[in-house]
Amino acid sequence: MSFKFQNVIFAIAITATGLAVQEPFLLGQISARSPFVIAQAETNSIAAVDSVGITVSDMDKTIQFYSEVLAFQKISDVEVLGSEYERLQGLFGVRLRVVKMRLGEEILELTEYLTPKGRAIPVDSRSNDRWFQHIAIAVSDMDKAYEILRKYKVQYSSTAPQRIPDSNKAAAGIRAFYFKDPDGHNLEIIYFPAGKGDPKWQKGSSQVFLGIDHTAIVVSNTDASLRFYRDLLGLRLAGESENFGNEQEHLNNVFGAKLKISGLRAPSGLGIEFLDYLAPSDGKPYPTDARPNDLWHWQTTLVVTDIDAIAKKMRTNRTVFISPDTVEMPSRSLGFKRGFLVRDPDGHALRIVEK
Repeated sequence: MSFKFQNVIFAIAITATGLAVQEPFLLGQISARSPFVIAQAETNSIAAVDSVGITVSDMDKTIQFYSEVLAFQKISDVEVLGSEYERLQGLFGVRLRVVKMRLGEEILELTEYLTPKGRAIPVDSRSNDRWFQHIAIAVSDMDKAYEILRKYKVQYSSTAPQRIPDSNKAAAGIRAFYFKDPDGHNLEIIYFPAGKGDPKWQKGSSQVFLGIDHTAIVVSNTDASLRFYRDLLGLRLAGESENFGNEQEHLNNVFGAKLKISGLRAPSGLGIEFLDYLAPSDGKPYPTDARPNDLWHWQTTLVVTDIDAIAKKMRTNRTVFISPDTVEMPSRSLGFKRGFLVRDPDGHALRIVEK
């Protein structure tokens, strides 16, 4: 379908992957179903949200936490150094230990900077600060999952598991709870009732912890973030809701919390969720001097088919690059052949890779 606006048609082309992409063109110049439009969408869009990564202070301690408490399984463990990794991370003298852990079909990547060490997460961090990011781990039974977390005496963020009330039609019946890992990274367990969330979480399983549904980031302006993630990168807006009230306040542990929540998806992989605090508006901005070795650093890995096209597109749109350029990796130790790191409009890090 299409609509007119100032002599331009915005045609919605359905790519081979099923992702709807808006591509503008001049009237009478090209058909909405043209292979050119489809090819451009496929070349310049994200193919998958591959994984989420965090910087950790003690790899062995972190592996123990995620494997024993949350049932993640270690699938790789490498140590790397050299100029390519320095350029990729935008830091001199890096020596990294990188461990990938799987839960269900999703991957969490842990990185310990053996050199140079970074800074700890600020002790006064709150859920509405811009550097806030978490992964949401889907569970088959909220009560069982919560008891496991209590058994291991995890650090709470929420006061207790919260149920989204029926008055919120988009999220009614979903139960969630925030807590922290040993370094203070925020995590969420989330239970989806029938008819909510990805159907794969409701297939029935003997496992309590099922996989990573999405990663959530605090944004200062939903429209600005949509221009970046949807219009520039080609992710699809999958749903929106406005959450507030007693349950939301105690989930986020922020008094008066009122959030606009937007969920985005690529053709495959986990979701990316925006948390836009309509109130309170006193969240602190992402530190301008942040570096990837700081423990508040998260990076979401996005897979593309043409990394040069994406890099050019992002530079044209004045995206902030952490890497000076696209880096050709010396080996496949990290699972990709070329990549670079950038920041979104609020400072959250993204790793764009070509496999």
